[in-house]
Amino acid sequence: MKLLTSVQMREADRQAIEEIGLPGALLMENAGRAAAAVLRQRFADSYPGPVLVLAGKGNNGGDGYVLARTLHHAGWQVRTLVLAAAESIAGDAALHLQVLLRCGAEVEFVNEDSALEAALARQTGVRVAVDALLGTGLANAVQGLYARAIDWLNEGTAPILALDIASGVDATSGRILGRAVQAKVTVSFAFAKLGQVLHPGAACCGTLEVVDIGLPLAPPLPVAERHTLVEAKTAAALLPSRSVTGHKGTFGHLLVVGGCRGKAGALALSAAGGLRSGAGLITAAGPASLLPVLTQQLLEVMTAPLAEVDGHLSLQALPVLQQLWQDKAALALGPGLGETDEARALARRLLVDCPLPLVLDADGLNALGPHPELLLERAGRMTVLTPHPGEMARLCGCSIAEVEADRVAVARSFAMRYQVVLVLKGARSLIATPQGEIFVNGSGNPGLASGGSGDVLTGLIGGLLAQGLPASAAAVLGVYLHGLAAERLSRQQGEAGLAASDLARELPAARHDLTQQGACHA
Repeated sequence: MKLLTSVQMREADRQAIEEIGLPGALLMENAGRAAAAVLRQRFADSYPGPVLVLAGKGNNGGDGYVLARTLHHAGWQVRTLVLAAAESIAGDAALHLQVLLRCGAEVEFVNEDSALEAALARQTGVRVAVDALLGTGLANAVQGLYARAIDWLNEGTAPILALDIASGVDATSGRILGRAVQAKVTVSFAFAKLGQVLHPGAACCGTLEVVDIGLPLAPPLPVAERHTLVEAKTAAALLPSRSVTGHKGTFGHLLVVGGCRGKAGALALSAAGGLRSGAGLITAAGPASLLPVLTQQLLEVMTAPLAEVDGHLSLQALPVLQQLWQDKAALALGPGLGETDEARALARRLLVDCPLPLVLDADGLNALGPHPELLLERAGRMTVLTPHPGEMARLCGCSIAEVEADRVAVARSFAMRYQVVLVLKGARSLIATPQGEIFVNGSGNPGLASGGSGDVLTGLIGGLLAQGLPASAAAVLGVYLHGLAAERLSRQQGEAGLAASDLARELPAARHDLTQQGACHA
């Protein structure tokens, strides 16, 4: 699903009105009517109401006036409360306000605190509330009458339908500007907005429904300004083919390097993720003393013992690894590697020297942290990084708060600067490409917040690289499958206590689900 920022949405509106010649009043009419249709469908059991429309003085209020008139004509009891003086409403919104008034609908205007308190006190028995207060153009913290109206909506029991975006949510970043409406349903006009799928704003928008309002296609955007929500259809299109004459060599051989004393499980989980990705062969390479444990856990995975110092990989392992990568298709590096100087130095040598498509995670990222410029030495080779916010902060030399304040900008900037595919993990993980395109993952749940989950993802992406997928496709598909497996498990056993090993075992079923969905769309 295409996602637009607030600036991109304004440009799409401007082009439609000024260059193509579509009247703004017509687009507003279409928006309000489409939203009314969603309300009638979603809240049919609330007929005949009453429905309360809380409207602001701008175009979002105008959408609300059209919705109110449409419901009024359909026999609903509709009250419209406008948070402005009648004479302050201008433009297309004023036109639709006058039409609403001439239709005999109930409309009240308030522009003072005391008047608002009294008006809200009279709103009893509301079955559905409509948020038509602020829209996508909001840039500053909500204050005054609007803040009080939002608080009142959130304190009430009536379900809220938001027009275009839940008021108070930044349409580009998803930040909460002071306070925000907690909508049950959001009707987004023409396109989904980036801020509707990024947290914390995504939690305020409820169920998102995008409706057609007659707007032409969005203006062409440079790759570095494109944003996409990854849904099943998008992910299914990336699935690598499975030839009926294929064999284990056909589907790629993944080399996984990591593990240290106390973190053998990380290497095992990453190898399991690769195994369950559909890759044909997996070789796990780690400290020699740890491999018997891994062999007992994963019978199907081959192992390669490496030189070690006190249970941690040694630089002396490099010649063996140079031989190991000769017949492999991809490398997953970092899970459980540890933080000794030698292990970090080995990781940096592999990063620079190994010609294979590479996914780097965990302690591999920590080894890279002080030296991100080493990524430039991999120019022309496929490289995927999978940091969580703490690891991202170390890579960028900033605080976690700075990363979380604008995840999209941080991910995009790093991916473009170092020409890598970057997976910034978290609620709604982001995938940034070297060209600057952003993919927002649409799968997953809090069950993924458990130790080892990221190690499984590393192996999964590595396995997809081994199957021949380009780096961006492997990252997008891997992150989506990872989240889909968590969703499947949560339906069976809930989210709490979901173990990473459970997640790995669920990956084939998740991939099968996605394959079936892809067949349905074909």
